[in-house]
Amino acid sequence: MNTIETVKPTKSDIENLNYKYQKELTKKLDEFDSDFDQGIINEIVLWKTNRYSWIDAETINLINQIKKDDKEINLYLTKEILKNLLDKNQKGFGLATVSTILRFKNPNIYQIIDQRVYRFLYNSELNISEQNVNKMIAVYLAYLEKLKEESNIHKIDFKIADKIFYSMDKKYNKDLKIK
Repeated sequence: MNTIETVKPTKSDIENLNYKYQKELTKKLDEFDSDFDQGIINEIVLWKTNRYSWIDAETINLINQIKKDDKEINLYLTKEILKNLLDKNQKGFGLATVSTILRFKNPNIYQIIDQRVYRFLYNSELNISEQNVNKMIAVYLAYLEKLKEESNIHKIDFKIADKIFYSMDKKYNKDLKIK
C-alpha cells in the first residue's frame, strides 16, 4: 500500500487537485462565512455522510406548486415531480425519500411509502430497488390509493395513516424482519 511514507506529494498533485466530493455543497460550505445555525450543521452532517441531495430549480418550482391545503392530488403534477426526482441524474433520491418530501409538503394527499406500511397493507414486501421510474411512480400512486381506501374503511385520518399502519406492523409483526 502506498502511503505518505512511500509517495511524497508533488507540485503537480497540489496544483492539479481533482477533488470532486459533493462538489456544489463543498463549494458552498467552503465559502460559508456566517454564524452556524441548525441548517448549516445539517448540511455539514449531510456532506460528511454523503447524503446531501441537490434538486434543480425546475423541480423545486414544481414541488412548490403543491399547496399545503390542497385536498386532491394533481396526478400530472405529481408524476412530473416524481419523474424529476427519481431520474438517474438526480443523486440521492429513492422513492422513500421522494415520498417523504411530498408528505411534508402536503400530508393531506401524500404519505411516506415505507416497507412496514406496505407490508401491512399488501401482505407482501415492497421491492422497488431495481424498478424503472415509471414502475416506481405506479407503485407509489397505487400505494396512496390503497392507503386512502384503508383509511376510509377504518376511519383513520389520512394525514396520520402511514404512522398508524407503521406502528401496527411493528406491534403485530415484530418477529418479521424488514428486507
